[in-house]
Amino acid sequence: MPGKKRDVFGDIQGFATTLFFGLISNVFTAVFVSRTIFEAVLARGRGTRLRMETFTRLFRTPHVDFHRWRWYALVLSTTVILMGTGLIVARGGVPLGIDFAGGTIVTAKFAQPVSEEAVQNAIPGEETVQRYGEPSDNEMLIRLPQIAGSEGETLAQQASRVVSALQTAGVPKFDVTGIEAVGPAIGADLRRKGVYATLASLAGITGYIALRFRPSFAAGAIAATFHDILITVSLLTLSGYDLSLNVVAAILTITGYSVNDTIVTFDRVRENLRTAPRAPLAHVVNTAINQTLGRTIITAGTTFLAVLALFLFGGDVLHGFAFAMLVGIVSGTYSTIFIAGAIAIMLSKRSPGGVVRALLLG
Repeated sequence: MPGKKRDVFGDIQGFATTLFFGLISNVFTAVFVSRTIFEAVLARGRGTRLRMETFTRLFRTPHVDFHRWRWYALVLSTTVILMGTGLIVARGGVPLGIDFAGGTIVTAKFAQPVSEEAVQNAIPGEETVQRYGEPSDNEMLIRLPQIAGSEGETLAQQASRVVSALQTAGVPKFDVTGIEAVGPAIGADLRRKGVYATLASLAGITGYIALRFRPSFAAGAIAATFHDILITVSLLTLSGYDLSLNVVAAILTITGYSVNDTIVTFDRVRENLRTAPRAPLAHVVNTAINQTLGRTIITAGTTFLAVLALFLFGGDVLHGFAFAMLVGIVSGTYSTIFIAGAIAIMLSKRSPGGVVRALLLG
């Protein structure tokens, strides 16, 4: 049968490898290249000034009381999470993609335009059909759920049945451009590895933040990270996306992005507490959020635009990944401003002075 099999591990490993080397090169550039350029510019004259008027004018001296809106933010987040959780419970679990549930995806390219309904009616069973790529490409993704039987032979028989049904149904001529088959054993192994990868990343992040800010204040950052994961999974479920390997990769990326954003703000909190150790913690945290607001908005905005382009032009295969990233970027910025600091402040009230001492010692 014409077609090809795709290695379900290869795409995610390629993404992880690219991201890994990208982070290393980013650190090298920030530490060495950018510093060298700045020193070269400053060496030209005493009056040289580095200015970012266009971007910082709106955020130069913000004085927004974010702490005032903490309860509204918590209610909004709880509502979204409960809605997503309720839908997951009603469906009997998170909807799993072919990568985890097992099954077969057949990609067919038709010579003439054809509707999804016509292809769906031509195939008996519980298959689902969706358009793939641009409408002018006349390509369809035909998803076949896993059925009981031997792994390799059953999946091949499923694909053959779909092709035979289309050939005898009177639809336009077509070519099978791809076949992706995932057996039940592979799907179970991917689910297990996905859970292990997520737990390992969260454990590593928790350990780093606990050492960086001491456990008492790290709780806010960890809570914000879990908040972003729950919000992302909830909105993915509400939007009808399945949990696939691409989505898991996006969730792991979101955890790092969210923590990085929160750490920047918490570093400013620690600096402010060193200069004003007797100031109310709520005031110090709110001041730090305002001081880093420009950086937060600019970073989130540029990343959002890049992922938005991926969502709009990356094709249907990357829609789930790009949508999860878009939600994660917005949620990560939102949790940094409203959730992480609010939880840290609430915990500090239960242990007077503990958080301040932890920050000053960190």
